[in-house]
Amino acid sequence: MGFIEKLEKSWKLSHSLLCVGLDPDINKIPLHLRNQKDALFIFNKAIIDSTFDLVCAFKPQIAYFASQAAEQQLYKTITYLKSNYPHIPIILDAKRGDIGSTATHYAVEAFERYGADAVTINPYMGFDSAEPFLKYRDKGAIFLCRTSNKGAADFQDLLVDGRPLYEKVATMISEKWNYNKNCLLVVGATWPDQIQNIRSINGDMPFLVPGVGTQGGNIKEIVEAGQTKNGTGLIISSSRAIIYAGQDEQFAFSARKSAEHFKEQINLHRLHNE
Repeated sequence: MGFIEKLEKSWKLSHSLLCVGLDPDINKIPLHLRNQKDALFIFNKAIIDSTFDLVCAFKPQIAYFASQAAEQQLYKTITYLKSNYPHIPIILDAKRGDIGSTATHYAVEAFERYGADAVTINPYMGFDSAEPFLKYRDKGAIFLCRTSNKGAADFQDLLVDGRPLYEKVATMISEKWNYNKNCLLVVGATWPDQIQNIRSINGDMPFLVPGVGTQGGNIKEIVEAGQTKNGTGLIISSSRAIIYAGQDEQFAFSARKSAEHFKEQINLHRLHNE
């Protein structure tokens, strides 16, 4: 089963567009976990078990593991998901992008070493840096397009032949790179007008939408701007506002309550005919 098909089934089964980002900062996880062996995995496992029925995907961010030399705990997290919740897509948030020979190894890392279903990619270096990921026909290649951070406009809004660069990226990926129908775009929740614009360019291509919660993206605006005609098309990701909703021994319950809130708010504005 390819990533897009797996995602579509997950949208339907969970009746959710919510993605929980697994960003386990050792300095922010509950104090009682910090000195335990495999603390990041223990934290992730509790979050996963408390929210699995509320989400369409999970998105571990590789930097939080690599900074602690905890890549094995990332592997354990993904293995746990694949063993216990195999129907839920796993997006490795790595934002890779390098020359083709190096990108080949990054693709092996994401898809063969860790076994992720999809990976985030920086398209700045062009097609030869993307092709090694695109060759994995059953995996998702999620390209940065219009990101949620404040500095996104520094480059992404620059005009190229009279059009913003992010539009050129969206068009290129839609028209030339999506030959295996496994491409997605990252479009930040803080830019609903741009989401609507990119939706008009890219049809039903799924969008990964970070930036709700801590970054302040407006749920109503992004759902109305970005959903497809069947009420899907979006993977709306929240990390810190969910996983750090509680700091005591009931932190997983607090995370669930936060995830329930986000799911309910998202579904208020969906077209429910998928």
